[in-house]
Amino acid sequence: MADSDPPPRRFRLDLAYDGRPFAGWHSQPEGNTIQDIIGNALATIQPGAGALHGSGRTDAGVCAIGQVAHFNAPPASRMGGEEWQRALNAHLPPAIRVMGCREVDPAFHARFSAIDKTYDYEIVTGPVLPPLRHGLAWHQRGLPHDELAAVLARYPGTRDFRPFAAKRHDGHDDVRDTVRTVFEASVRPTDDHEGVVLRFRGDGFLYKMVRFLVGTAVYVCRGRFTADDLAILLSGDDPGARAPYCAPAAGLTLVNVTYPDPFDPPT
Repeated sequence: MADSDPPPRRFRLDLAYDGRPFAGWHSQPEGNTIQDIIGNALATIQPGAGALHGSGRTDAGVCAIGQVAHFNAPPASRMGGEEWQRALNAHLPPAIRVMGCREVDPAFHARFSAIDKTYDYEIVTGPVLPPLRHGLAWHQRGLPHDELAAVLARYPGTRDFRPFAAKRHDGHDDVRDTVRTVFEASVRPTDDHEGVVLRFRGDGFLYKMVRFLVGTAVYVCRGRFTADDLAILLSGDDPGARAPYCAPAAGLTLVNVTYPDPFDPPT
């Protein structure tokens, strides 16, 4: 870019999607991912639009109501945030929606500017999984809520969460630092009191980490994994120890990504 050329204009996208029909967030050769589909829509609307960058990857089947991404529009483009939002939603399938779009400082980065993320995981504990929750919740009949809360209370803190992570199979497993801080791991009843929602908030999460935290908690409550086994995982004393079970993707939702001022939206 010549010195006289204006810089690209950067836009933040606030996204929601039903992850069930798609192969996750991250671009894949088959193209059926959230990143691919939105990227293709950007290129159709404005061929000079830059690459789409997300706050992080969500797995196949995982939903989002608070995913964040950014892209650069060509300097010559005169489209504003609302115009981009309308144009993108006109080109996207109904299961993917741009809930908001606004121009941001060029220094903003959806991934590297984030300071924490929040995920919810829904578990139906009643005798029957309602059909409208199929694919959106994990059915664990009779799971004791108080015992679940006691297990989750042991998760917050800064530690090496490698035992609660899986290796990627797409050639992009480049994470070397596996220390993360979990600020919150809590449980609350669903509005219909037929289940619970587990909330996890942290400065970042490893591949499938939330699902392993959920699966391990359920295994402890079911008596299939002991409290002492969990203590070993959390202490890191046994480098070879691994979480016993990865909960299914159904039930997991990316709720929110937080950014520092001036990147947070005005309140």
